[in-house]
Amino acid sequence: MPFLDLETSLPAAQLAPDLGQKLCAAAASILGKPVDRVNVTVKSGLPMVIGGSAAPCAQLLVSSIAVVGSAEQNRGHSAKFFEVLTKELGLGPDRILIRFYPLEAWQIGKNGTVMTFL
Repeated sequence: MPFLDLETSLPAAQLAPDLGQKLCAAAASILGKPVDRVNVTVKSGLPMVIGGSAAPCAQLLVSSIAVVGSAEQNRGHSAKFFEVLTKELGLGPDRILIRFYPLEAWQIGKNGTVMTFL
């Protein structure tokens, strides 16, 4: 069950209305998870600084069970997510950061229990 949180200083008016759905589909493909398990949040217009610069930027937080737990996995994921983000946001790769967080099934609650028991 992947979670993607995209934070950007770009105003909402500059983002495609279906950006969340595009990220959802991209994450399903990149991470090899069913699209109905992917969760996406897009936060725009945030005051942000990357590398000391307040120029337009974004950061993507990717959390998931079993697919973001190694440098080898994340190197491949990073390249693919950067392709999507540079295209969709119109930002250079130097203005985007991605953080990967591995999760365990017991850390995700759903339907009154945790994923361990579903």
